Amino acid sequence: MTVAFGLVAALAWNTSIQALFREIFGTADNLVAMFSYALIVTMIAVIATIWIARLQVLAIREDEKKSA
Repeated sequence: MTVAFGLVAALAWNTSIQALFREIFGTADNLVAMFSYALIVTMIAVIATIWIARLQVLAIREDEKKSA
């Protein structure tokens, strides 16, 4: 269920960000706009993945301290 809600939220953000890029770069057919959009979304995804992984490591360490 959580994944489904996440997908719906991601699609909503996708549409919103595409609309923003259309405002900035013109039509969505603009190759520069499409690559810019893909690059920015990829960078955000990578940063978020690294951040979540670090939080997980911190949580595991904290849990190990409590159980020791």
